[in-house]
Amino acid sequence: MTPNAETNRSLPRQKRGLRTRLTGMANSSTFVGYLFVAPILILMGIWFYYPLVQSFIYSFQDISFLNPDAAKFVGFSNYIEIVKDKDFWTALRHSLLLTVVAVPLQAIIALVIAVNLNKVLRFKGVFRTLYYMPYITSTIAVTTVFMYLFMQNDGVVTQFLTWFGFPDVSWYANVKYALPFLMILTIWTYTGFYMVVYLGGLQTIPNDIYEAGVVDGANGWQQFWKLTVPMLKPVTYLVIMSGIINVMQLFDQPYALARNGSLGSPAGATSTIVTYFYSQAFSFNRSGYGSAAAFIIFALILVLSMLQRRFMKEEI
Repeated sequence: MTPNAETNRSLPRQKRGLRTRLTGMANSSTFVGYLFVAPILILMGIWFYYPLVQSFIYSFQDISFLNPDAAKFVGFSNYIEIVKDKDFWTALRHSLLLTVVAVPLQAIIALVIAVNLNKVLRFKGVFRTLYYMPYITSTIAVTTVFMYLFMQNDGVVTQFLTWFGFPDVSWYANVKYALPFLMILTIWTYTGFYMVVYLGGLQTIPNDIYEAGVVDGANGWQQFWKLTVPMLKPVTYLVIMSGIINVMQLFDQPYALARNGSLGSPAGATSTIVTYFYSQAFSFNRSGYGSAAAFIIFALILVLSMLQRRFMKEEI
């Protein structure tokens, strides 16, 4: 028998084997799972991964969206220029201050509210909705209302704070108080969301643990510190991680404070690394420079997240 005849005879058997394997794959749960997630993977590739790679390429170029055909490769020049820019370090300092101050405070306030709200038997849903409202309300609207509250002469909060020695000034327009104003606004915006997260975590803690604590003579504070806080460590990790990401990406509030003026107003007091990136990429039409700034932001968030994970992973 010739080799060609032997090959022709074995071909149907190979086809049957291939068909059997494809049928088994189609009937497997793994294939069905990939089939269901395929649309979102395709969309993520189009709307996230492709722009990410393209932006990374832009970061090594001198390019403007107004004339992309004139782009030229400049290597690490954009990154070097950013490191030498004083405005970048000012924006970075503001972002880090916001992270160090706002993230822990909003987590603590959210936890305290959640613990007390968890004890409420009636109208718990109403209170939870009221606390959650600032998070789902338009950021521009919330910022505008806060600006009226902290306005000179007529601001309710400004007049109240004068009793404690604070000057009667418009906080958002004062170089000294603009950043604290942004911190207060940030805490107010996100605390309600993290309160809901903590409340969900509290409802997963068995009552038997608290009953055992009472039997052992633990008072309310001891139950909170020795039982509630340790049991909520995974939730706290999520809250802190999310808080760092949100604060490091802060843009809407400084944009609203600028009131169609220069981002970071007054005099750069509310500039953040995101407003710095936006100004360079879209206001000054330096797309490559702005892309380099965006990747520096990405690297900072990644480093902070890894550090937090390193310090907390043994406790979770």
